[in-house]
Amino acid sequence: MNRTPLIVLAALLGAGPVLAHHSFAMFDMQKEVTVPGTVTEFKWTNPHAFMALDMAGDGGAVSNWAIEMTSPNNLLNVGWRRSSVKPGDKVTVTYHPLINGRQGGALVRVKLANGTVLENK
Repeated sequence: MNRTPLIVLAALLGAGPVLAHHSFAMFDMQKEVTVPGTVTEFKWTNPHAFMALDMAGDGGAVSNWAIEMTSPNNLLNVGWRRSSVKPGDKVTVTYHPLINGRQGGALVRVKLANGTVLENK
């Protein structure tokens, strides 16, 4: 008996819950914030790349922010590389902030020190 159709069906049924967990509900997608920062960490990982930045807030106090990105595969398709940003880089980020007001968001775009703009699509 050929079990290939059963294996394919099982794989497709199991993919639904995996795809369903991706949501932008935690971000205020109607609001964009643009601020300068210094990259402290960049992770080129699945399912989402991630960037941490030191950014100055009101009064000049510096705090570390977590910025979520799309998958490395999607980033590659719009010009990103694993080496596009690294700790110490001065950048300007535009992001959708977290609804709960915590220090983080979903990246819209980043402008590098050399003027290059990379989108998060």
